[in-house]
Amino acid sequence: MFLGRNAHTVDDKGRLALPAKHRLRLTEGLVITASFERCLLVYPMDEFKLLFDKVSALPMIDAQAGILRRMLFMNASDMVPDKQNRVVVPKELREYAGISTDAIVVGVGRWLEVWSPEAWLTQQTEIEKQSQDRAALARLGV
Repeated sequence: MFLGRNAHTVDDKGRLALPAKHRLRLTEGLVITASFERCLLVYPMDEFKLLFDKVSALPMIDAQAGILRRMLFMNASDMVPDKQNRVVVPKELREYAGISTDAIVVGVGRWLEVWSPEAWLTQQTEIEKQSQDRAALARLGV
């Protein structure tokens, strides 16, 4: 389970160090891909395989399913962390998410999100605003 939030740096080769508390879960391999929210998603390989199977099973004739498939799979990059527990985040994905030298890594349960500090600040403001809307949380059964 991935929890918490950590600030990290991305070096000049595009390498991101994985948060220490999450490294063990990611040593067997992971997949980084783009999110619709302009952040990156980091899945342990076994979780990505489950997602892959679910998305692949969606109807081929469903246009929204096609968009989801393309978004997740065309941007996906599978890898194994190096000996220093770093992964190279592809340039295209760093540019998509606006990540240059700093990144915010957020645990959201079964996967991690990687945000640019600026985008995370906007997201955090929205989280705070929405969390004050108790009716919205009630609809989710929380």
